[in-house]
Amino acid sequence: MNLAVVGIIILVIAVVMTMTGRGGGNFYVLVLVAAGQAMHQAATSAQFILMLTAFAGMLIFHKNKAVDWKLALVIDPPTDIMAFVGGYFSGYASNVSLKLILAGLLLTAGFLMLIKIYERPIHTEKKFGYWHRDFQGQHYVVNLWYSIPITAFAGLAAGAVGISCGSFKVPLMVLLCGVPMRIAVGTSSAMVATTAIMGFVGHAAQGHFDSREAIPFAVIAVVGGLIGGKFAVKTKPENLKQIFAYTTLAAALFMIFNALYAK
Repeated sequence: MNLAVVGIIILVIAVVMTMTGRGGGNFYVLVLVAAGQAMHQAATSAQFILMLTAFAGMLIFHKNKAVDWKLALVIDPPTDIMAFVGGYFSGYASNVSLKLILAGLLLTAGFLMLIKIYERPIHTEKKFGYWHRDFQGQHYVVNLWYSIPITAFAGLAAGAVGISCGSFKVPLMVLLCGVPMRIAVGTSSAMVATTAIMGFVGHAAQGHFDSREAIPFAVIAVVGGLIGGKFAVKTKPENLKQIFAYTTLAAALFMIFNALYAK
């Protein structure tokens, strides 16, 4: 695939994914694999691109007071730790295994994005493990019994294959915790940046990072992240949910085909 075409595709991915609080690592990996990179190198490059793009988008969301930092600090650390573990030990898995793991994550994320999301708080009695949170005039309840184990497991798998967990964190925050969509998207962007850093460090420690190709693509993606962040504060991300769901499912099928039939 021509490098100029790859750059344009990465720019579009960065804009669209930042708008919805998703890192887009699954799509970056697919594009880089299609461009000829080995799975381990593609996963590492994707984490590097994610890291910088999510940080750029996070700046826009923070400026518009759409990042619940306390929520991020509570539910994100387990994800980050497991993302590092997944990235570090990914070297022990074959390219085919990583592709099939990624395909499974994509399928799950796609179906999650098809679930109808209602922006309303979950009312429950105050008891251990249920955190009642007030932020920007909104009240929601974070179910720590579900959110922490799920994000930790997702971080392990995501770190291994070079994605960010944004596809899982937004539905998790909205469906299980009642977080309003706009705040979930902004907070997810902050968590995506941290998770990507940990996953990247884990991969880089195994010698999978090639800066010559990753840095130019990352610069392009950062521009897309800034644009996407500005669009997001003026657009309702839920209107794009079905589009992202079907493109994610299509990406999963492509990765399965690539894993089973690519030479």
